[in-house]
Amino acid sequence: MTASLTVRVAEAVDVDSLLALVHSAYRGPSGREGWTSEADLIDGPRTTRELLAADVADPTITVLVAGDLVGCAAVTLASGSTTASFGMFAVRPGGQRGGVGSTLLEAAEQTARERGATTLEMCVIDRRTELIAWYERRGYVRSGESRPFPYGEEGVGTPRDDDFRFAVLEKDLRG
Repeated sequence: MTASLTVRVAEAVDVDSLLALVHSAYRGPSGREGWTSEADLIDGPRTTRELLAADVADPTITVLVAGDLVGCAAVTLASGSTTASFGMFAVRPGGQRGGVGSTLLEAAEQTARERGATTLEMCVIDRRTELIAWYERRGYVRSGESRPFPYGEEGVGTPRDDDFRFAVLEKDLRG
């Protein structure tokens, strides 16, 4: 499947389809079909149409789309920074375990390099040990830092517990 998978930069016309993709991968019944779901941890929307449209329009954010919207990811690099952030990583539940995620992650790393980043970092809910292990197998390491979960912020949903933290993982892109 991934041999012919193309990755491109999202456009404004993709926003509604991206919103459906992100929600299908993270939340609700369809999210439970995949192994990366947060459906048992967090209720409510993963993002909003407005936030997603703003990300697609933001020049510091590159939203990548795989194939016919089977996956997406975002790379954010602030001006003057050499550390890019990786996020909004979603693969349609039926397409998980088929290499789409690996292809998207490699494309995100390449995008970050091309934009001048030497490090790619991400925040993963620390309870997501299987997901952290997946990233570690791809060369990411825990930075030793943790960050608070953004309780109450728009577009994060409603966590079922009040003690979530993010583990910060990073990868040196120069190697």
